[in-house]
Amino acid sequence: MKKPNELAVLVQTGAATTALVYPAEPNGAAPAALILAHGAGAGQRSAFMVEFARALSALGLDIVTFNFLYTEQNRRIPDRPALLEACYLAVIEKVRAELESARQALYIGGKSMGGRIATQVAAADPAVPVAGLVLLGYPLHPPGKPEQRRDKHLPAVGRRMLFLQGSRDAFGTPAELAPILSPLEPAATLHEVAHGDHSFKLPRKDPAAQAALHADLQRVIEAWILSAP
Repeated sequence: MKKPNELAVLVQTGAATTALVYPAEPNGAAPAALILAHGAGAGQRSAFMVEFARALSALGLDIVTFNFLYTEQNRRIPDRPALLEACYLAVIEKVRAELESARQALYIGGKSMGGRIATQVAAADPAVPVAGLVLLGYPLHPPGKPEQRRDKHLPAVGRRMLFLQGSRDAFGTPAELAPILSPLEPAATLHEVAHGDHSFKLPRKDPAAQAALHADLQRVIEAWILSAP
């Protein structure tokens, strides 16, 4: 399997980060590109991010991952929201300049915090050229604090959204998300990951079952993107 291509991305602050491009296989003619941002605790080279990027590129999509600046600079505490959003916007601009598929149909999203920042970027500016969002474990609230919801901006996103949410997710279950998503326009898609936690891990360690679950989720993402009107 080929190594991903590296892209240097300059953020408006003058700092730079690295993005990785996993080109579509097998023919390279991708109908769309998807940028996936990492969660708060692990960067783009974590096993989860690499697995999903490689698998989705094998299904025929151009996939891009990147590090937020704090991760690129080996800091543990996430940057303030404005800087996280500025970094994501810089990656969008760079990817659109580099990938023809991104100029045709660009999707953004990510795991946990990365997905939340993607929704904030989309909600803040309807002119950002994004066709839809893919959210892997949306952090609706901190664990044990359901009153601290992070959903007020979601109606302003104004694009298709796919939420993959574990049924055991301590950051928000599908049952908690469903009434929030139901009035959104365009309609959001909520896919429940049976028995999955915030990172889609199953309660019992079973590598074969875990791999099969991930493969199913990757096909769900591919099918949802290709179903765009």
